Amino acid sequence: MPDANQPTVSFDSFSPELQCVIRYEQAPEAMYAMIASVHDASSASVKEAWEKLPASAQNILDNYDQFHALVAISQSYAGIDALSELEKVDLSDMSDEERDNYKAQILDNVLSSCVKDLSKQLKQARLKPGLKREFQAIFQK
Repeated sequence: MPDANQPTVSFDSFSPELQCVIRYEQAPEAMYAMIASVHDASSASVKEAWEKLPASAQNILDNYDQFHALVAISQSYAGIDALSELEKVDLSDMSDEERDNYKAQILDNVLSSCVKDLSKQLKQARLKPGLKREFQAIFQK
């Protein structure tokens, strides 16, 4: 059941690359709004990370849009996990502002790690044909 405060996002509104990743990961429809938000918000930093990758790592995928889609789904799942874990942490000794800043910093660190991890995996895939095939299989029609 969608959250009343979250806008409804249609699967058809996603880019073809993001649709492939969502299908491959079998992401539930309840995550669509988050995936869309993360995808939009991360565009600049993901583009920067893509441009820093060696061409040989970029060539594992067909294009930047595939990389961006993979990062968005990874960040969405990691974000949910991080927020879920933060709910279990006792932050009662902090003010509301300190709590919000702490949560934002933790979430930012988790999301940055997703970009770094995927970049590292692409670099590894240059030398590991099995990993390269795994990446490419996600986008097979």
